[in-house]
Amino acid sequence: MNKLFKLFTLTLMASLILPAAVSAEKDNGIKSLVSLGDSIPYGYNLSENNNTPSRFSYPYLIGNDANLRVRDLAVPGWTTEELLHALKEDQEVRQTVNQADYITLSIGSNDLLQALQAAQAISGGEPGLFMPLLQAEIQKRNIFGNIADIILEVRTLTEAPIAVYNVYNPFQTDNPLHRVGSTILPIVNTGFDQLMLHYTNVVIADAFSAFGEEQAELVIPEDIHPTVKGQIKLAEIGLNAFNLD
Repeated sequence: MNKLFKLFTLTLMASLILPAAVSAEKDNGIKSLVSLGDSIPYGYNLSENNNTPSRFSYPYLIGNDANLRVRDLAVPGWTTEELLHALKEDQEVRQTVNQADYITLSIGSNDLLQALQAAQAISGGEPGLFMPLLQAEIQKRNIFGNIADIILEVRTLTEAPIAVYNVYNPFQTDNPLHRVGSTILPIVNTGFDQLMLHYTNVVIADAFSAFGEEQAELVIPEDIHPTVKGQIKLAEIGLNAFNLD
């Protein structure tokens, strides 16, 4: 609980710091953390509006705890294909990644949600059809092929350590889809584990185990995004993955 309070307090303080302090940090040689991904590392729905990444998102919490300058490049709604395209074509993204000392990667949730929606629509809710269709939809989207290419593209720019977040169950325990998530996500997340066998200095941040069955506390009600406590939990496993805790 002390760790959680420390992270929350540091982030609250950081939100009051003037932007000019960021340039000063860079000049002082402070190391940087670059966050790649979707609405989860963006901190979606934690602020009054979603115009900019939330200072309560886990990249900023990690940065506050480990004294790292943070560049949160996450974009709500992005799929693995969209992030891969940005890494190949967006020069600002490439330059920022090139300067990173640490990188977090959280991507694939939107691909999986699209696969879930497609399987539901095609199966008409028939249980015997749903699971095979879901697996086929996941495969069709080439999620792990894209993630592998993302890591390879990052490696053309930097050798910085990468913490890859797997997928937590976003559905509340009283939602019928929670059981689907509990069934399919352990299988999906083995794909992340298998990817890591092929790379050095790339580690898993196990969001699935960290969230467990605590969605009531860690996931925003009637939403799929983490609460502030959920973001704190993601920050903790990121710090652990980088051996910064």
